Amino acid sequence: MKYHDLAALRQKHPTWRLLVADHAPLIVGFLFETFIQPNVRTMAEPEIASRLDDYLYSLRSELGDGAFPRPATHYLDAWASDEHAWLRKYYPTDSDEPHFDLTPATERAIDWLVSLEQRRFVGTESRLMTIFELLRRLAEGTETDPWARVAELERRKADIEVEIRRTREGRPYLLDATRIKERYLQIAATTRELLSDFREVEQNFRNLDRAVRERWRRPGGSAP
Repeated sequence: MKYHDLAALRQKHPTWRLLVADHAPLIVGFLFETFIQPNVRTMAEPEIASRLDDYLYSLRSELGDGAFPRPATHYLDAWASDEHAWLRKYYPTDSDEPHFDLTPATERAIDWLVSLEQRRFVGTESRLMTIFELLRRLAEGTETDPWARVAELERRKADIEVEIRRTREGRPYLLDATRIKERYLQIAATTRELLSDFREVEQNFRNLDRAVRERWRRPGGSAP
């Protein structure tokens, strides 16, 4: 991470440009409420414009009529422009209406800002269990000694038999309220991360497609 590289990144990367944008609180607040919090993948222009109109009206009620004076569609188009690239505006194959979706760069900025907030509940047990489970599967998948694998299977079999007996006796293992909340938060976070991964994969395909098209358009160009 050298100075000149960081200076160029600050000027060109949409994530950094969003973090230092004058209207960053408006952009991040609205996009978080619209896409991240409800875990929404994409939204048609009439609906997102209506939501932004309501959001702007609420802010003007607090900040004065001169705050954010432009119509919602102006802001949406600006955020989706090549200059900013904080939203993607596109036409789905089954719709004549333009739709909007977050770009991976915007999602990174929002995730980082969310991480700055002090969490009231910090759960670690479920994540530790996930790590232990992955390590266990890794050890099983690389174990070449058949007797060692049999011994591990027998141990797991004994644990299952104990759980079956406890359940038949009316003493099943149940999660307490803290563990339920922790696992729910982990599921929600994993779901958001998975949706972010899908966006990034799509963006990578779009970048590749754009690069191929540009290469074809150049004189003497050919596909890689």
